[in-house]
Amino acid sequence: MQAEIVTIGTELLLGQIIDTNAAYISQQLAAVGVNVFYRTNVGDNVERAAQVLREALDRSEIVITTGGLGPTADDVTREAVARASDRELILHEVLLKQIEAMFTRWGRPMSSSNRVQAMAPAGCIPIENPVGTAPGFIVEKNYHIMLSLPGVPREMTYLMDKTVMPYLRQRFGLRGAIKSKMLRVSGMGESVLGERIDDLMRESNPSVGTMAHTGQVDVRIAAKAESEDEADAMIAAMEVRVRERLGEFIFGTDKDTLEGVTAWKLKQSGATLALVETNTGGVIAQRLTGAPHGIGTLKSAWIITDPQWAAKSLGLDGHALASAEAAQATAEWAHRTSGATWGMGVMGTFGADEHLYGQRTGEVWIALTGPRALKPERFPYGGVSEQSRTWIANRALDLLRRNV
Repeated sequence: MQAEIVTIGTELLLGQIIDTNAAYISQQLAAVGVNVFYRTNVGDNVERAAQVLREALDRSEIVITTGGLGPTADDVTREAVARASDRELILHEVLLKQIEAMFTRWGRPMSSSNRVQAMAPAGCIPIENPVGTAPGFIVEKNYHIMLSLPGVPREMTYLMDKTVMPYLRQRFGLRGAIKSKMLRVSGMGESVLGERIDDLMRESNPSVGTMAHTGQVDVRIAAKAESEDEADAMIAAMEVRVRERLGEFIFGTDKDTLEGVTAWKLKQSGATLALVETNTGGVIAQRLTGAPHGIGTLKSAWIITDPQWAAKSLGLDGHALASAEAAQATAEWAHRTSGATWGMGVMGTFGADEHLYGQRTGEVWIALTGPRALKPERFPYGGVSEQSRTWIANRALDLLRRNV
């Protein structure tokens, strides 16, 4: 069973809004074993939208559209679906009454332009929308179906859950499942990680893939089976194999974040942190305290931007701000001054162009001191860009996570 998703709206092509609808629809279809092979964005042009839908109908049994069901002239989905299915648009009284009832409940007069929202292709199955004024509809053509949903996420998810998924289960007897699980990895680059699990990534079911982010890599395990329980069992077996290869570099799963896991470990052990940051500008402290369980784990924090003040106040004895000696001295100063369980010094260069022509410049040294003696670690990136700060913060949080 193959499906594809067509999101309609010029604002998507201009990048004015992010398409979260397609991701949600994909997740719901995967849960019942329906493959999504194509996702398309098309602007508010009726002929282009109709052509996209014709092509979609030729190759997929299920086509789901979102957006373009409003009351204005640039809402073209109704007409596009009608053209793609060789039907005329007609007024559906049941939909008109539902829209009128919605305005009555709101205590507002219905504009004449809202009548167009009750227009839908002849012979369609109307989908009433009790949470908005944009009804949907289902059109069947040559054993293929098109389902059109509003673009407002709240309305789309409601109709997807309450109407579309029950319809698809009954219409196609859907019982299979595609499930996935994410393993979150930090402290290991994608290329090294890929070498360790290369043979696992060549297997087809369950499949294993990687997604790289700044300072983090996700390992996705996906399984297709007749039932959710069977898919879960397949994923669990593969997860054991992946964990054998990656070990402590895996810090969490699915919705876990590095700062969330680190804060939880601090909280569980009753430990606190005193932190000094330089070129990261307080990002580490912000992420840690903003995480669930993060409040109370950070006892003290300092953000330093003046090397002369640092040399004088922290006793760096002429060492460069970004150096092993400065990081160690800073971590010890924070630990001693605050009385926290751990002291951390994150000492980096402030160069603004740290990724010139793809080449990293600058450096950062991170030192952690407390119940155990640890050597400062050097990382080959500096500067104050968002990318560098994310890299450095991830490394600092990961260092703390592995040693708390």
